[in-house]
Amino acid sequence: MRRVIVRITMIGGGYVGLVSAACFAEFGLNVNVVETNPDRLNSLKQGMIPIYEPGLDILVSNNIKANRLQFFDKIEEAIPDCEAIFIAVGTPPRNGDGHADMTYVHQAALQIAQHLKQYAVIVTKSTVPVGTSRRIAQIIRQTNPDLEFDVASNPEFLREGDAIQDCMKPDRVIIGIEKEKKDQGKKAQAVMTRLYQPLFQQETPIVFTNLESAELAKYASNCFLAMKLSYVNELADLCEQVGGNIEDITKSMGLDPRIGRYFLQPGPGFGGSCFPKDTLALIRIAQEAGAPVRMVEAAAQANDARKTNMSGRIINLCGGSVNNKTIAILGLTFKPNTDDMRESASLPIIHRLIEEGAHIKAFDPIGNEKAQPLLPKAVQYFENIKDTALNADALIILTEWSEFRSLSPNKLKEWMKSPLVIDLRNIYDPKTMINEGIHYYSIGRPQKASLS
Repeated sequence: MRRVIVRITMIGGGYVGLVSAACFAEFGLNVNVVETNPDRLNSLKQGMIPIYEPGLDILVSNNIKANRLQFFDKIEEAIPDCEAIFIAVGTPPRNGDGHADMTYVHQAALQIAQHLKQYAVIVTKSTVPVGTSRRIAQIIRQTNPDLEFDVASNPEFLREGDAIQDCMKPDRVIIGIEKEKKDQGKKAQAVMTRLYQPLFQQETPIVFTNLESAELAKYASNCFLAMKLSYVNELADLCEQVGGNIEDITKSMGLDPRIGRYFLQPGPGFGGSCFPKDTLALIRIAQEAGAPVRMVEAAAQANDARKTNMSGRIINLCGGSVNNKTIAILGLTFKPNTDDMRESASLPIIHRLIEEGAHIKAFDPIGNEKAQPLLPKAVQYFENIKDTALNADALIILTEWSEFRSLSPNKLKEWMKSPLVIDLRNIYDPKTMINEGIHYYSIGRPQKASLS
């Protein structure tokens, strides 16, 4: 029996769109990607990946060679004969109020309506506010009243640095479809089932629900994790005041299956493309609906305050002033295994230190280039740990890259002017560092640095 070729279109060749497209192609689907940025499009056609995600370059290259992955700059060229059209464009915070900016989503819906000739499911892959799918349907019906189509919401749950694994072997897939009337949504469900057939065969949990529930699912998950992080950060502060050890506490918490061990690592504040944006968006959605999410509001406020307070802690540990002191920074990105600088804690911390007169030397294994437009020109960038730490008065760990974990205390003492290490990711053992003569500070643990 001849295999039916399933063809889909992904509008948007950014992080979510490109990873999703490459993984669908790996599943055996024919995938067209629409990317309107000419530089990005040219790079993609040559198999060059404009973003950093481990393994993505190989996946894209292999599927281009297999003719399952193609790139276009015009929607009208990409959507003929497609069963599903995914909208995976950006939804950045809108200036001034924190709402998700839906400009690109609505533009994509309008162009689909103008050029689509056959039945297809229009699927939102971007993280979008409640009501977006119905607004997309409204735009399409107003523009092309005779078109037969369905809408669906299929939020992504990709973790930067682990996105391919999350896409190929996800812990769940959420698909929202219109189900208000009898038999409504059956055609859309059949299409989405075909697209995700490999995951059905893996017995991946796949949840079909209504549009509103699917649209809320991503916000609900990200905001819950953000609350865990803010809670643990505040517990770490409490530990420092009363003599507790945050690592012992979070280990105890994580052993409770109702809590789980993930997202219990204290740090300088959460960042990235999702948590800050999604917490703010859910706050605005809830406020407009008259059902405020007070705990999410508190988590967002605590996170903003933490990033501000961290630079003050660093200054205090440097004797109350960093004026004319050389501060070495290890790690600039918001987390390891990505070059993403969005909302990274390094940004407000470094800006404040420079304002206070510090000389900043910085190294990130991947993020140096992306950081430069976002940080003051006075920052010096280096390609290894030694050159960064050389003659520094203090060394700050801001991102827990694996290569930082094996740092030798003896080497640090040899390189640095003053062996002060402020570890905002708790990647070193305090006793080892202190016994080796390092003035060491970490978060929420008994041992602290001392300049005495």
